[in-house]
Order: sequence, then C-alpha cells, then structure tokens
Amino acid sequence: MTPLPHNRDEAPSPQKHDAILGAALELFVERGFHGTAVPAVAERAGVGAGTIYRYFENKEALVNALYQKWKTALASRVLEGFPVDVAPREQFQTIWRRMSDFVLEHPRAFAFLELHHHASYLDAASHAIENNVVEFATEFVRRAQAAKALKAVSPAVLMAVVNGAFIGIVRGSWEGRLELSRENLAAAEQCCWDAIRY
Repeated sequence: MTPLPHNRDEAPSPQKHDAILGAALELFVERGFHGTAVPAVAERAGVGAGTIYRYFENKEALVNALYQKWKTALASRVLEGFPVDVAPREQFQTIWRRMSDFVLEHPRAFAFLELHHHASYLDAASHAIENNVVEFATEFVRRAQAAKALKAVSPAVLMAVVNGAFIGIVRGSWEGRLELSRENLAAAEQCCWDAIRY
C-alpha cells in the first residue's frame, strides 16, 4: 500500500497517536479489518488521512499496534502478581475473575481481540504475545493436572472448553441474550471448573 502524502514538518503527537488508535478500535469492531478504510479512521480520529502514515506505515501496522496494545493489557491484567503458591482452584478463579474485570472495563477492546484473534494479517510480534499467553495457560493446566486438580486430557482441549465458555458468555451479552453481570460470570466460572476438574 502506498502511503498518502503528509506534512513532514508536523511533529508527532501522543494525543493524535492515541486518537488514531481509539478511532481504529471503534471502526475495526464495527466494520472489521477489511471493511475499515484508513480515511474513515482519520475522519473518526479528527486528523488528515495522511497524518496516520506519520504514525503507522499502513493499515496492517495500525491493526497490529492496536492488537499489541490490548493483548498486552489483557495479559498484564491476568499475569501480574499472579498467585503461584495457591491451589489450582484459586488460581483458576483468579484467571477468570481478572479476565472478567478486563471485559467489563474494556468491552470494545475485548471484542476487537476476539474479532482479530488469529487473523492472517497479524505480525510476528502480535503472535508472540498470543503465544506467551497460551504458554502460561498450558503451564497452568499441566501443573494443575500434576496436582490431580484437572482432568488428564490434552491441555489444549481443556483450554478450548474454558475459552469457549467464556467467549460464549460475552457473545451472549453482545447479542442481548444475557446480562454480562458479575453474578453470571461467577456462575459460568463454577460451571467451567466443574467441567474440567479431576
């Protein structure tokens, strides 16, 4: 993609950078990656279309910057200060609760991450963040299995069961079929634990 001309004398601005990311988040959620044009992002952000190319080489760079920002934020929410010395049941509750908190605080960001989860246009840095999250989850499952807390099946299967349930609850709220309340999230967490525990 050929960048649009822009004013090379214009100094980079953190405010414009954040405005572009905010506008891109809204539009990627509303229209998807392929349905979002750079001029639409510029218009929503209140900047010239050429200005975007002072911050991002192309639309792929923009979507990757957005993905990395929010995937890192979600990973940090789950992993920072994680209680490594408590029982697997409490660890599972911690993971679920922290993910729930993130969804409740940043619903659009979570929607964006789900819509772009394994998209072909994500770059190596984006995939590396995802891989780190998967490695953490896999290690948690293996340790819990070693402690006879989780069923002795493939960690990938157990993670898919839990992730599918979590996403199902969130999608149900997007579609107006249920309320994304802490009570419903806690009930779903208990159901998931009952499904995967040893």
